[in-house]
Amino acid sequence: MKKSKTLDFDAVKAFVLIADLQSFTRAAEALATTQPAVSLKVRRLEQQLGRRLLERTPRQVRLSAEGALFLEAARSLVGAHARAVASLEVERRRLTVGISQLIVGCELPALLRHMREHDPHLLLELRVAGSRELMQAYEKGEIDAALVVQPEGSRQRGETLYREQFAWIGLAGWRPRPGEPLPLSTQGESCGIRSAAVRALNQAGVAWTEVFIGKGAAVLGAAAAAGFAVSVLARRAAPDGTVDLGPALSLPALPSQGVVLYTALNDRRSRQALHALAEAFKQIAAG
Repeated sequence: MKKSKTLDFDAVKAFVLIADLQSFTRAAEALATTQPAVSLKVRRLEQQLGRRLLERTPRQVRLSAEGALFLEAARSLVGAHARAVASLEVERRRLTVGISQLIVGCELPALLRHMREHDPHLLLELRVAGSRELMQAYEKGEIDAALVVQPEGSRQRGETLYREQFAWIGLAGWRPRPGEPLPLSTQGESCGIRSAAVRALNQAGVAWTEVFIGKGAAVLGAAAAAGFAVSVLARRAAPDGTVDLGPALSLPALPSQGVVLYTALNDRRSRQALHALAEAFKQIAAG
């Protein structure tokens, strides 16, 4: 009888993270370990299976053909493990999280599915609003955590997860009418990104007018896709058919903004849930 293989679960988990994040370094950060330690785990897993799972180059990490076949089963194993552990923690835990409306868009279903798989017994209350509004709620103790675009002058200390690149998003080939100011779509005067955008336009001597105000990346994306205006929007949130019009219209570059997680929670279950949320956003931002 052929002897069955007992897989190293930590190595399988590392492999799944590398495949999702396309980086040994980011996977090591997610596992709170070092890149060499992650590399060693995966190398031993490959030796145990007798298969090469990952193709490594100096600039890229991608799945081999056999790695792609193994990934689905590996992901199922990791998910089953998480559900088994969570089954022992039957207490319903309520976690109230605020997420900036600038950074959450069409990927929300995948994000919620990720959180559900991480902790099936977690009661997640999600608030989507402006960064300033969420920081006010956080400082008042109304929410447990806030994932926001770095607010100016914040008195709180948070963890910067990644940097979001904003751009002038509009229909490919769109041009403003000759002699008229640039029509803008923003989230209104309370938005810090809007402030940075109009400041850049003023400094560059570009005439502009605000013609549409909407809340959320999906709404601003709709205005851009309709040819209504140029939307100040995260580049990764640009809808199909739209592009960064900055170069074509000679508009000033917009600064990137840090996306920061604020929380004062210290219990293991909450911290693990927030860590899963943070890693999901990092993965989305990495494309």
